[in-house]
Parts: sequence; structure tokens; C-alpha cells
Amino acid sequence: MSEAKNKTKLPVSIEEILQDYQLAIESREASLIGRKEVFMGKAKFGIFGDGKEVPQIAMAKFFKNGDWRSGYYRDQTFMMAIGQLNTQQFFAQLYAHTDVNAEPASAGRMMNGHFATRYLNEKGEWLTQTDKKNSSADISPTAGQMPRLLGLAYASKLYRENKDLSELEDFSINGNEVAFGTIGNASTSEGHFWETMNAAGVLQVPMVMSVWDDGYGISVPQKYHTIKESISDALSGFQKTKDKSGFEILKVKAWDYVALLETYKKAIDISRKTHTPCLIHVIEVTQPQGHSTSGSHERYKTKERLDWEKNHDCILKMREWIVSEKIATTEELNEIEKEAKQIAKQAKDRAWKSYTLDIKKDVEEAINLIDKAGISSSKKPEIEKISEGLRKELNPEKSHIIRSAKKCLRLLNQEKSTEKQTLANWLNDKIEVYAEQFNSKLYSESSESALNVETNSAEYSDNSELVDGREVLNACFDNLLKNDPRIFAFGEDVGKIGDVNQGFAGLQEKYGDLKVTDTGIRETTIIGQGIGAAIRGLKPIAEIQYLDYLLYALQTLSDDLATLQYRTYGGQKAPLIIRTRGHRLEGVWHSGSPMGMILHSLRGMFVLTPRNMTQAAGFYNTLIASDDPALVIESLNGYRLKERIPENLNDFKLALGEPEILRTGKDVTIVTYGSTCRVVMEAANQLEEVGIDAEVIDAQSLIPFDRPQMIVKSLNKTNRLVVIDEDVEGGASAFILQQILERDNGYFHLDSKPLTITGKNHRAAYGSDGDYFSKPNVEEIFDEIYSMHSEIDPERFPSIY
Repeated sequence: MSEAKNKTKLPVSIEEILQDYQLAIESREASLIGRKEVFMGKAKFGIFGDGKEVPQIAMAKFFKNGDWRSGYYRDQTFMMAIGQLNTQQFFAQLYAHTDVNAEPASAGRMMNGHFATRYLNEKGEWLTQTDKKNSSADISPTAGQMPRLLGLAYASKLYRENKDLSELEDFSINGNEVAFGTIGNASTSEGHFWETMNAAGVLQVPMVMSVWDDGYGISVPQKYHTIKESISDALSGFQKTKDKSGFEILKVKAWDYVALLETYKKAIDISRKTHTPCLIHVIEVTQPQGHSTSGSHERYKTKERLDWEKNHDCILKMREWIVSEKIATTEELNEIEKEAKQIAKQAKDRAWKSYTLDIKKDVEEAINLIDKAGISSSKKPEIEKISEGLRKELNPEKSHIIRSAKKCLRLLNQEKSTEKQTLANWLNDKIEVYAEQFNSKLYSESSESALNVETNSAEYSDNSELVDGREVLNACFDNLLKNDPRIFAFGEDVGKIGDVNQGFAGLQEKYGDLKVTDTGIRETTIIGQGIGAAIRGLKPIAEIQYLDYLLYALQTLSDDLATLQYRTYGGQKAPLIIRTRGHRLEGVWHSGSPMGMILHSLRGMFVLTPRNMTQAAGFYNTLIASDDPALVIESLNGYRLKERIPENLNDFKLALGEPEILRTGKDVTIVTYGSTCRVVMEAANQLEEVGIDAEVIDAQSLIPFDRPQMIVKSLNKTNRLVVIDEDVEGGASAFILQQILERDNGYFHLDSKPLTITGKNHRAAYGSDGDYFSKPNVEEIFDEIYSMHSEIDPERFPSIY
């Protein structure tokens, strides 16, 4: 080590500078090796953080225990610097190792560069967040990390300003935690970025946003991405002034180690102390290997640009600075680089050995069993080819094992032997093991799962008051807010006027604007605000004003919230409740029932469709006691309909996935949900007048659907099925039919083909007639079910029209 004195005052110790340099080299080498592993066929895809090593190391120095990251897929050096990723784990993720101990972020479910820390224990229970450095789980969609970032920062605001939360020290210490965001410059063109930045400025939350600016978005240069070709210039109007709140905006070069340290210290100190959001525009970033293993940047960058990037590589610049400041000699740096590269290579070797060990064990077992099964078989030559093919696989995968075993058993289909049965048993056991590795943990498996909540039926007395449905909800929310400081509700018009249908009327005045809060018109970040807060131990109820507007937030719900438990292999959860209203009203944009879209997009969340506000209240009570995310769709035309308020409203909990029989009957089973229940009941009464006895079942929740298989029991009696749905043809009705007929084997009981009565294949037209002719109506339901019975018994039910 050189003992010569440096020219200027150093920001950190010489030892720390050299450790930083070694980490930068190690991370860079991991990126270089990773690309080669993909091209060798040992991994499927690679996207790396090369070129961002030095700024990420600088940022990491000010990331404290309790802080949160919501970043993107190039933050490997940052994760290494905060001690939440080592190089062996980096390669384990590249190989998609399904052992959660080897790859703790996702157990091989997320592609490389997608980082997460585990804040749940093996039972799915919360771990302490304030004694560790935290990273929310990454997603690939560009700017998809932004909405969640807002919520992580907003939680600090609540923890600081709501004194009733002060005892929750496992989640926050006086709201001192900062949420760190990262994004590439091109992705700042996404609406999620702008919406989040605006919301963070309005809310004034401790969020530090780093933009890594390499001048491109894959092959597209900056001039096509950003006004003024600079995100900091474009956002200059967000700059905080003496008399108006806003952002602090700072700009720094990616290769200037000292300036990076000064810039991050300044920004994070401000944000942590004053809850002022900050934007750090990191310019002159390079990307030595291009965007990913899918292509080469030499195709679109000029020679001059490539030469510039080579000369301005952040590690090269740091090396030059270290030498110029006489911190270390060239020879000493060479030794550091040699050691760092060796560490990376050894980590790769260990990760590959660990990854292949279990697979090789399964391969050997499969080959042994296949060989034994073929010894006495007439198909021995063909079976030997299968065995040899599996043995020769250069990089065998689990799918190769399953395919080979199944191919062998197909050849042995007409033969009987102990060896064949042994292979079949082994295969079935192995399929179960692999199913756990690849298909499990979509929903909570903890003791707090919504499916484990102890439920209570609604209780009534002769004195039970008859009130507007909205009053039932209001009483429910009042009780929830009173009894749990973690609960808060927010959304457009939720605060001062208590939402457009008065479910929260008077509750902001009663509990304050931290508990019942208005937001701007920004559905995506309303959801993100809720996700981040739920991650940090709070119990948010986020309102999307109308079901039609859910489309604004669908990407965030589908890609982030719904996949969270699955993509982290049960390591993270966000028990967010989303409240909205929909189904029948009037007009193209206020009457939507896009249930098929929701059901197909939101697996990983529960989707609940109460027919009235009492049922909705029962669901809210259940969800608050659980740790599952859910979407509750209230009936838009039911708020002023009269309901009897349960005597046990505060304790009434409705089971998820349990339908309710609204009307018993023997001739046909009608399944529906939500607002349509009232229409169907009227049609059923009219059908009874002509001698058709309909059993009407309210599904109540679509995910989960009919857990006790109540509908199949009804079909066993009626032998006929009608599904009525406000969605378009093949919307939720297709899902419901699949569940009843295929999952529950309901087809076995049918004497007539199943019938669906749905909305028309367009949005509902305006006006009462628009609703009548666009959605299922009483007369249509009557006619279709009457026609079904007319086919069965035309003498008893002759054609009417």
C-alpha cells in the first residue's frame, strides 16, 4: 500500500475507498462473466448493472437500516454494497436456482437483476424491518417500481405524523426511513414516473430518486425520450423554492466518486430530516455491455460514442483518481483487481455447482429407474435411447427429467412390472416437489390468510334498524378506524366529503386527515401508495372511485401487487384492500363490469363481489384481520337501498369463497353475483308464476370461488345451470363455468347444456334504456330460462312469442 499523501481531503478513509474499488471490480466481473454464461447456454437471459458501479456504491453509503429500495434491474452493485446480495447469490439467480437459501430474492422465479429482501419468516409472519436494509421486490415493466416507491415513502410520513403509530418500532422509528428509487433515463418517459414524481411532491415524502442517464433507451437516443434531453431540466419546475414546496434536484456525473458521495449525502440528509423528496440526475453513465444479452450496442452507437464511453467508464475514472491522489499505486490496484475477479469467478463456480447438484441427483435417479424399468421390457431398445438421451444432456434441466420419465412410461403403457410402478411413483413425487418450487405461494399461506380468519354470521333482532346501505358501510369503517391505528383510507373524494357515495362521511372530521385522506386523480399511484404502506406494516384501504377506472391501475395491480407473494416465494406481502364500485349504472364509462379482465389479470389477489353493503362490510372485517390483498367491488346502485344493520356489525366476518343460496328451487340453478342478484331474484319470482322453480345462488366472491362446492350440490338436484354475468360474452361467465363444470365436475349432473346470459359485447349505453338493453334484464332472463324448459317439456311450456 502506498503511503504517499493524497492531494486533497478524502471523503472517506483510504481503506474504504479501496474496498469500494474492489467491490466495483467484483460486480463488473460478475456482469462480464454473466454475459458469457448466457452465451454458453447455462442461463437463459442476462441484464446487468455494469457502468453503474461507482454511483451505486456512493448511494449505498447513506442507506441505513430501516430504509427501503424500490428500484430496477440494474442495481446489483447497490444490493451488494448494502450487504443484501453476494456474488454467489447473483449467479444463483442468473441460473434460476429454485432453492430459496441459494437465491433468497425469489427462489429462481425472477430473472437475474430482480432483487428483493425477505421481510417475512418461513411462516409468512412479519420480521423486524428497522434493524435491516430493505428492498421491495423488483418487477421488469419499466417504471413499474415507481408507484410502490411512493407508498414506501408515504409510510414514513404516516409513522412520523401519526403519533398513534409510534409503538410500531418494528416497522419505523419516527418515520426517519428514506425510500430510495432508481430508474433508467429512458424509462422516465413512462407515465408512472411522472405521476409518482408529482404525487411525491404534493405529499412531501422522504423519497430520493436516482436516474441513471446513459443517453439511450436500448437503441433510441435521448432526444426521442425527454424534453430538453435532460430529465432534471424537464423537471426544473418541481424545484423547491423559498415559498413553495417541491423537490430538491441535483445533478452529478457517474464517474466522479467524490462528487457522488457529496451529492448523495446532501440529498439523503435533506430527505431524512425534512421529508423533502429529491431527484438525483446521474449523468454520463456508460453501459459497457449494452442493454442486455439480447443484442449489441455496437449496432447503434457510433465509434466516437463507444470510444467516449470507454474513456469515461466509472471504474476507469475511479482508478485514475485513486492513482492521481496517490491513494494506491497502479501495482496495488492491479492486485486488487486480480483478487476481485478471482472472487467473482469462484462465486460463479460455487453457484453453478450448487445449482446443478440437486438436478444431477434427480437425473441420476431418473436414469437408474428408467434403466431398471427397461430391463425386462419388450421396448428395451427404445427405453435405452431415452436413458442415453438424458445422460447426454449437457446442461440438464428438470423439464428434461419429467419428459424422459413420461416418455418411458408411455412406452410401458401396456406392460406391468414392479420397476414400472416404482418409476411412476417416483415421477409423481417429483412432480409434487417441482410444483412446490414453481407453482406455490400465490396467496398467503400464513396463519393470517383470509381463508383462515374465523368468520361470524350477521345477527339480527326485531330491533335491527333499517338504514341506507351506505350507512352500514359507514358504521363498519368507523369501527375499523377507531380500533386499529394502522388502518387508513384514501382516494379521490374520500376525505372531506367522505367519498362520492358517503361510505366515509364524517370520518375525516372524526379521525383526522392522516386516517381518511383525499388524493389527486391518479389511480396508479393510489394503488402504489397502498402497496408501499402495506409492505411497511400498515393497513391501507385504497379507493378507486369507479370500477372502469381500474384500468389506469391495472398494470400496477397485475404486475406488482398480485404477483408479490409468488415472485418472492413467500418472502414479501402487501395486504392492501382496494375498494371500488361498479356494475349497473348508466353510460359507457360509469357502468363497466370488466370482470373477465380482472379475473385473468389479478390471480394472486382475492376478488370479492358483494351484492349489498352488509356483505361488503363482512368482507372488509375479514380482510382487515388477514394478510391477503383483495379487491372489493361494491354495487354502485346499492348505496341508498335499505338494509337491516346487523347487531354484530363490528364482529361480523364473511367467509371468502362461500356462496349464499338466496332462493331454493328444484328446476334450475342460477349463479350470479353483485348487482345482478336483485335482477335475477325478480326474474326467479316471475318464473315461479309459470311453474319454473329456480334456485338462485350468489357467488359473493369470484376469487376464491365456491370453496365448499355448493353449486355442484345444487346441480345434483336441479340438473340445469344458468350463469348470469354483466360482463361481455365469455367474460366472468367463462371463468365461472370452468370452475363449476371442470374443476368441480359439475358437467356430470347436467341434463341440458349450460346457459350464459351476459351483457352485450359493448359498453353500456347511457340512460335507463341504455342499461336495460346493454345488461341482462328481467325479461331476458325469464325468456332464456323459459326457453330452456320449453325444450324439455314443450307441452307444459309452449312458445310464448
